Amino acid sequence: MKETISKRAEKIKFDKAGYYAIGLIALALLGFWPTYFSKFFDGTANFNFYFHFHFAMASLWIMLLIVQPILIKKKKLSIHRKIGKLSFIILPLFIVSVILLKHYRIDGIITEGLGASLWLQLKDLVIISIMFTIAMLNRHNMQIHARAMIATGVVFVEPTLGRFITLTLLPNPDFMLGLGITVAILYALIISLIIIERKQTNGRWVFPLLLGIFMIFHYLIFFQVSFHLWDSIATWFVKLPIT
Repeated sequence: MKETISKRAEKIKFDKAGYYAIGLIALALLGFWPTYFSKFFDGTANFNFYFHFHFAMASLWIMLLIVQPILIKKKKLSIHRKIGKLSFIILPLFIVSVILLKHYRIDGIITEGLGASLWLQLKDLVIISIMFTIAMLNRHNMQIHARAMIATGVVFVEPTLGRFITLTLLPNPDFMLGLGITVAILYALIISLIIIERKQTNGRWVFPLLLGIFMIFHYLIFFQVSFHLWDSIATWFVKLPIT
């Protein structure tokens, strides 16, 4: 019986992940509707290049997460590999888009607790970079590769769902409350994946690692942790003439 379960666990694939990734589009529409998409309908859209650039790069990454598993499911491995090479271009550009947009929105203003305010964006960049690196180092191990790429998609859940909860569902916008609710849902999602994965023999460490990194950053965010060196780096970042 144990041998049967083991064999069955080893055969678990993530070729349907692309269909689930479509949900990220719905979350993006819900989360960014009040502050971005709706503006194009009421004539108040006055966004500059940084907003559009970030939207474009995030959209391309989500499209990769949708298309690539579907290509695997349809056994289009050659096309999957060719499109996969685009990730080495899209991800760096996505990271640059986040940095530029954050720098622009700070607008050169150095405030108390500036360092602590940067953990939110740094979290996403660190996690997506770590998970993408794991995915690429294990691109010949589908079990690890697939999990790590799914983890890069999980990164998009918090900023999209968080905006939807904060700006639409809460009676009064409350960033920390909205973030707290979002984090609870996010943890429930990751823990569910960990439970589902409990009988896997290859790669089941990816989702616990993802949860651990999230927990470290969320501790820094909720308790507004900072220190002199990080505040100095934050000040240096704000003073850079990049936007």
